[in-house]
Amino acid sequence: MTKQAANRIHFSKMHGLGNDFVVMNTIHQAIDLATLPIKQLGDRHFGIGFDQLLLIEPSKQADFFCRIFNTDGSEAEQCGNGLRCVARYLREEGLHHAAKVSIETKAGIFKITIKNNDHIAVSMGVPCIESNKTLLSLPSSTTKIALHVVSMGNPHAIIHTDVIDRLTVAKHGKEISTHQHFSAGINVGFMRIINPHHIELRTYERGAGITHACGSNACAAVAAGITTGLLQQSVDVDYQYGRLHVEWDDINKPIILSGPATTVYSGVFSF
Repeated sequence: MTKQAANRIHFSKMHGLGNDFVVMNTIHQAIDLATLPIKQLGDRHFGIGFDQLLLIEPSKQADFFCRIFNTDGSEAEQCGNGLRCVARYLREEGLHHAAKVSIETKAGIFKITIKNNDHIAVSMGVPCIESNKTLLSLPSSTTKIALHVVSMGNPHAIIHTDVIDRLTVAKHGKEISTHQHFSAGINVGFMRIINPHHIELRTYERGAGITHACGSNACAAVAAGITTGLLQQSVDVDYQYGRLHVEWDDINKPIILSGPATTVYSGVFSF
């Protein structure tokens, strides 16, 4: 294999409500992670631009394995919006033809059902409520911030607020995401409850910053709301560019995330 051929990587650009991804199939092309310029790829001025890079690999336990990298190069455990995009990618590329597919991640195996490209459901596992009242001191706040801490296989801090302000999301989100209390970092969700079946959510993701949507953060927010009696079992979650749906009808069973997956374009990246 020539040097030029080794440095040409085929990819697809996809998104779920604006939460965008670069998807690469490593089954049919060799990708060397040691030389792959993840930060450059993720840069929106000097690369393709993405919130997360999704690498599809073989799996011994599921239909496929997906590795997930943030724009800063750190590796994430799982990604709800990303898994929906991977499921669509697999069908469009002829890698999997059935309506149901299982995808392994560092957080476990996720079962996905495709009704159509606007309705892809992911069984996200059973949420683990680690704390329904963690109080955190922040440099930019004169009062302690109350958090719900939820694990979806990856960590989330949920803040219940009456007003969602982008500047607050950016400032408090970064401070909480990188706070020493959370040694591995944490994803932060700012939740406004419209009614028991409807919330508005904004997310600051560790390793990526503010993203237009986050599936696992939506599940964490709904789980926090249900376990504190503020939300019912079926909840619409509004982000800036669309809506996700979350259902959790039994706290001992997996929570289900549903939403769209969109293909933007495919291309070749050379380095």
